[in-house]
Amino acid sequence: MDNNKLKLLYNAVLALESIEECENFFEDLCTETELSALSQRINVAKMLIDKRIYSDIVKETGASTATISRVNRSLRKGANGYPKIFERIDGNNG
Repeated sequence: MDNNKLKLLYNAVLALESIEECENFFEDLCTETELSALSQRINVAKMLIDKRIYSDIVKETGASTATISRVNRSLRKGANGYPKIFERIDGNNG
């Protein structure tokens, strides 16, 4: 993928200043299906970090075991993006 195009996307996300701006931006950027998939993955990641079992995650999120496995692999061997974001979110809510 073109790194410059990705940087434009990343910079756009970093420029958002509120939940409302995020909602508006992602509504314009993504289809409902894409937003659903993204939100499902982040919810799966949070549940995995919280040591939830696959069967509970499937029931609560509707994610396939393949999606859960993919997210779990990212948690174990990825770029540490999920843990970092949850650390920041939890730190802001504490």
